[in-house]
Amino acid sequence: MTKQKRVKLKWVALASLLNNTGAAFLWPLTTMYVHNYLHESLTTAGIVMLLMSICMMVGNYLGGWLFDHWDQYHTAVLGVTISTLAIFTLIFAHGWPWFAILMMLNSLGDGINMTIVNSYGSLVSDHSSRYVFNYIYMAFNVGVVIGTLAVGVLLPVSVVLVFTVATGFYFLLALVVVFTLNVRVPLPAKAPRTKDKAASGKQRRALTLVWLILLNFVTIHLSYSLWESVMAVHMTNMGIPFYAYSLLWTLNGVLILVGQPLVNKLSPYVRLSSQIMVGILIFASSFLLLIFARSLWAFVLDFVLLTVGEMASFAGLPAWISQLTTVNEAGHYQGLLNIMMSIGRAIGPLYGGFVIDHGNYQELFISVFLMMAVTLGGVFAYLLRLRRFSESAK
Repeated sequence: MTKQKRVKLKWVALASLLNNTGAAFLWPLTTMYVHNYLHESLTTAGIVMLLMSICMMVGNYLGGWLFDHWDQYHTAVLGVTISTLAIFTLIFAHGWPWFAILMMLNSLGDGINMTIVNSYGSLVSDHSSRYVFNYIYMAFNVGVVIGTLAVGVLLPVSVVLVFTVATGFYFLLALVVVFTLNVRVPLPAKAPRTKDKAASGKQRRALTLVWLILLNFVTIHLSYSLWESVMAVHMTNMGIPFYAYSLLWTLNGVLILVGQPLVNKLSPYVRLSSQIMVGILIFASSFLLLIFARSLWAFVLDFVLLTVGEMASFAGLPAWISQLTTVNEAGHYQGLLNIMMSIGRAIGPLYGGFVIDHGNYQELFISVFLMMAVTLGGVFAYLLRLRRFSESAK
């Protein structure tokens, strides 16, 4: 296999698109398939989703460690091989418990794939990190639109057809990885520990900010996962059909495809950190407004608000992490970002179910808003402290 000379953004973005198209065939139907088709309890479905999230976290960490310490290209091949073989096997073995086992195996592979996409993105040298991750995020959402639209059409025909088409997208992903990501970017040698207290202190402060951002990211995805789990029940309990709920995800993807290029135009005028924090605040506010949602149109408007916040913040977070860390740590910290997302998605459905069982949806929405607001406040306060420290050092 001929080695490429440098990482090209178009291939990294295409890998993101194909991976997330294949994944978007599967995650919306997991709970419903386990409960309605395999006739297992909702508790069992929740445990399956928890185990999938744990496998995703293991894949995130493994992908980051192998990317930094083993081989970039072979790590990418490993991830896509695991996920593709798991989905291909689902075509023939999708009863209980094989469905759960193979979905966990696919989640392990996808965890590696997600970290690899972001890690390769951080190595793209001919564009700014902000541009790169916005582009990758748009590709991600094209995949979500294609996958969520297609699964709604294919599932009534045959679940085997869903797994077959999903396998096709993973196979295309494997081809992209094998033929376009065969590039080894030599990382600079790790700098020896400096005795310069100022430089060492600056690095420590940057990493403290990174960890505060990661903590906030957990609460964001804990909240977001409620839309993937308990919100379907909440809306159908109000007499809103399931297909209307599933179309919200398509609306989300379409809005991002239209709006993300407009957000990109803000980059010369708005500091990345400011844009991200305002976006997260908008995102968090959408959960507070859910308290008053009683009709389909109210949920649609709320989801539009959530999407605006998502557009302003989600694509920028990997770029911000990339700016705060060194290229030697690309796999490690991009992997940690995905791990925090997986932790939030693992906790969210269980937390949502617990609060609803012992309280109500309004208490759930208020609690997740407060989680996001408090952790975002920590990021904001520490960032102000860093800026004051930087100004005083001049």
